[in-house]
Amino acid sequence: MLELKELTQLELKNRLKDAEDNLEALRFQLDAGQLPNTIKVRATRRDIARLRTVLREFELGLRTEKGKVK
Repeated sequence: MLELKELTQLELKNRLKDAEDNLEALRFQLDAGQLPNTIKVRATRRDIARLRTVLREFELGLRTEKGKVK
C-alpha cells in the first residue's frame, strides 16, 4: 500500500469508497459464516479510519497535495 501522505484527495476518496464496499462485503461473509479470517474486518475498519483522518486533515488545511503551495 502506498503511503497515504503521497496520495491526492481524489485517490483517497476512491480508496475510501473501495474500503467501505469491501467492509460491507466482509460483513455479509461474516454473517453468513463464510469468513475464515475475521481479522480482515478489523483491519478494514482501521484502514477506513486512517483514510478519513487524512481526508479531514485536507479539509482543515493541515495537509496539502504534493506540488501545491499551502
